[in-house]
Amino acid sequence: HSAMKFFLFLGLVLILCLGLSKQDVKVEHEADITEPDLQSCSSTDGSDSSSCKPPEEKEFQVEVRRMMTLITNSIYRNKEIFLRELISNAADALHKIRKAALIDKSALEADSDLHIRIEVDKENNELHITDTGIGMTESELHKYLGTIAKSGTAELLAKVKKDSETTDISDFIGQFGVGFYSSFLVADKVTVTTKHNEDEQLVWTSDSNSYKVYRDPRSKKIKRGTDVALKLRNEAKDYLELETLQNLIMKHSQFIDFPIYLRKNETVEVDEEEESQSEESEAAEKPEGDEEGVVEEEKEKPEKKKTTKTVEKWVLVNENKPIWTKKPSEIPEEDYQKFYQAISNSKDEYLIKIHFKAEGDVSFTGLFFVPKKIPSASVQNYDAAKANIKLYVSRVFITDEFDTLPKYLSFVTGIVDSEDLSLNLSRETIQHGKLLKMLIKKITKKILEAFRKMSPEDYDNFWKEYSTNIKLGILEDSNHRSTLSKLLKFQSSQTKNFTFISEYVSRMKPNQTKIFYLAGSSLDEVKKSPFIEKLNKYNYEVLFLVEAVDEYTLNSIPEFDGKKFLNVAKEGFTLPEEEDQLDKYKRKYESLTKWIEETALKGQILRAGISKQLIKSPCAIVADMFGWTGNMERLAISAAHQKSNDVEKNYFLNQKKILEINPSHAIIKTLLQKVEE
Repeated sequence: HSAMKFFLFLGLVLILCLGLSKQDVKVEHEADITEPDLQSCSSTDGSDSSSCKPPEEKEFQVEVRRMMTLITNSIYRNKEIFLRELISNAADALHKIRKAALIDKSALEADSDLHIRIEVDKENNELHITDTGIGMTESELHKYLGTIAKSGTAELLAKVKKDSETTDISDFIGQFGVGFYSSFLVADKVTVTTKHNEDEQLVWTSDSNSYKVYRDPRSKKIKRGTDVALKLRNEAKDYLELETLQNLIMKHSQFIDFPIYLRKNETVEVDEEEESQSEESEAAEKPEGDEEGVVEEEKEKPEKKKTTKTVEKWVLVNENKPIWTKKPSEIPEEDYQKFYQAISNSKDEYLIKIHFKAEGDVSFTGLFFVPKKIPSASVQNYDAAKANIKLYVSRVFITDEFDTLPKYLSFVTGIVDSEDLSLNLSRETIQHGKLLKMLIKKITKKILEAFRKMSPEDYDNFWKEYSTNIKLGILEDSNHRSTLSKLLKFQSSQTKNFTFISEYVSRMKPNQTKIFYLAGSSLDEVKKSPFIEKLNKYNYEVLFLVEAVDEYTLNSIPEFDGKKFLNVAKEGFTLPEEEDQLDKYKRKYESLTKWIEETALKGQILRAGISKQLIKSPCAIVADMFGWTGNMERLAISAAHQKSNDVEKNYFLNQKKILEINPSHAIIKTLLQKVEE
């Protein structure tokens, strides 16, 4: 009996000890929040509360459950965006308390440190997102987390199912609207603990089928703000990895206005026993010259025992600030450079930056950079290359997978931030195609204007890298063709360096009405071409086109500054200086040209005629006004920058050419004599 009494006594002691120890332990985040105990529950004013009732389980409406199913199964293509949504909601709450503090400074008395903290609890398979924002009252919990739509939910669901691209429900995103429910993409259970300045600490919990709201039975842990605890599914455990979380924060939320901290635990080695202060002071008082004593003292010191301990550390993740929200005059060049390297993943410097704010039907801020060297992707696979442009809506990253800029500007890197673009339900796709097209048009225009404003030195460097892109832009972008033509530079017969077409026009002769150009495979070839002999004689400037895309480019531009382009390798070329003699030569050499057409080269040429540009050469083959020159044929055969289908190519390649003779050349004069004899 005495032994039985002893064990009973021992059991009672253990139970008491366990109960006391459980009360003494302070748990930052409990895995399962218990519901209120009616016996220990009291009202806010301290009196016994008859209103302290067990939490009432509330069922979501049928339409809401359907919406939840739609969200978790079909709307969100990338489950990782749940973190972006929760961080965005936290930022919204922080914005609200900061705004409230402008009216009432006491709003920040509970906690003036505005931030977002993310913490992993691997033991309980939980992820916590905590903010020191405005928090929510009980009525707000029901309003924002108890419902998704107040009215017309069925109609809204029908619209979303029919066409999620055109359904405008962006009002539900943020402020714990639809975005909050993306939590159930990765969590079986979501618990929200919140504290508003005007209410007590409350708990909202849901398993996606129903929800409960009740007063937090634990001792208060939140001064003000909200903690969202996600009980992750087994397949979502990757979101408990710190590296994964850090990458997602940097991808989607690095430019949020408030600091985002990630809790990391580090194991450090420390001394088991620290030296006493007196020992340190004695060592410091030893004579400097007494080296023997010092050595002996060191030998006599016992070796300190080492141990390890875990240190909690909150690491700031979003160090890069959204500098585009500032005025360009307020941003140091060094900050621009750091920002460029951050968004481009490059250690190189940029050539130029383009920072502007646009107003109108769609208002936005743009910050773009042109790399000093053209990205390899733009060269190796032009058709697949895309500009590295990130779209933000109110500084929240939305996507970088949309056609922001035309292909020829694929080398541009930067961001677009707008508050006017509404999104579809999952924030993954922009709605309102008209606004998006308008935005793209404005961005393209701003970038091209910036190119025109570059310094001569910068533009020379730009042209060396991106000349082909600008020329391809003229072929592809009819809306901006006129602007792009002002960016073109070519070598010419009268300049050592490249010249703008506008500069060529400024040097034109008073009676000159055409812009002369000649295309070839090299600069040496076009300089020696017989087509420019007479032009050189009368000091007319000729643009030299030696890149594969050049002739295609100018063929796409009807005129520049009211002056038409003329390819001197085609028929139709005349000079005012020799117009009077042309008819005379036609009559004189009519028999020869007829003999060439009908006898000598019958069926091989389109016709024979008198040349207007030859001086030294006896004859030349020229193309019909609407045909291909020899250079174009060469390009077509090699398929360089081939833009035509096979039918068109074969048609132009099979066209006959025109033989033009030089009436002043001795060989032609001799031929005329032979024919007439």
